[in-house]
Amino acid sequence: MVKPTLLVLAAGMGSRYGSLKQMDGVGPNGEAIIDYSVYDAIQAGFGKVVFVIRHSFADDFKEVFNAERFGHRIEVEYVYQELDYLPEGFSLPEGRVKPWGTNHAVMMAASAIREPFAAINADDFYGRNSYEVISNFLSQLDGKQGEYCMVGYEVSKTLSENGTVSRGVCTVDAAGNLTSMVERTQIERVNGTILFHDEGLDEPLAEDTPVSMNFFGFTPDYFRHSEAYFKEFLTDNIANLKSEFYIPRMVNKLISDGTATMRVLSTKADWFGVTYKEDKPELMSKIEELIEAGVYPRNLWQ
Repeated sequence: MVKPTLLVLAAGMGSRYGSLKQMDGVGPNGEAIIDYSVYDAIQAGFGKVVFVIRHSFADDFKEVFNAERFGHRIEVEYVYQELDYLPEGFSLPEGRVKPWGTNHAVMMAASAIREPFAAINADDFYGRNSYEVISNFLSQLDGKQGEYCMVGYEVSKTLSENGTVSRGVCTVDAAGNLTSMVERTQIERVNGTILFHDEGLDEPLAEDTPVSMNFFGFTPDYFRHSEAYFKEFLTDNIANLKSEFYIPRMVNKLISDGTATMRVLSTKADWFGVTYKEDKPELMSKIEELIEAGVYPRNLWQ
């Protein structure tokens, strides 16, 4: 079986932290969410991690997150996402400062990945079991094309007590494959019921409704499809300085035109993120619980 690669989308970290040396720690020894993501990936059988970063903070990032830090237990590579990394025939429009989006970030790794891979956000805590289920799926795909997957979290396990959240709400067929993914905003629990607010209406969501937290699995042909569709996206949207090329947009296209399938994998894991600054203490408390339960060592890399 092939060892999959973990692709960590971290190009936005520089704008949030300025210098990575001042980055917030969530573990007892200052470990970042990335540390736990890489640790879980190693335990789940991933063989390489590729970080998508930007040149502006590359030195700081490499000083913090490198093979030596991870005890040389996993191969580490870096690729770069920049605004002017566009296909031939396109140029950066004047006034564009917003990144081109998550799928553009994924595309930057085409030269570094030749095996099935999972893509994650750098600042989301996905939980050990999610890495296990996606690694098991991806490790069976060597040489295959168009058989993708994603980890689907129960919406009830992705809420914040400190405000509303946005989630990609998934519809799944009888075979367990994704049929559609729709971004729903302002999701929250109200009087015991999970609702999303849409155009003035409150629509309920079942507790176990699967949602995407941007934990996707692909085979390398995904790069080729993305490159082709990105050109279409730019042709239609380059004048819109806020338009972004998101992973769900690409996935929905490939599913709708029959090019690919995407299996929605269930997980027992809880997702944690820091959507609001008040979310951080809860995440730190959850990590402490997992340490006490023996899931993680207290000092992650010793």
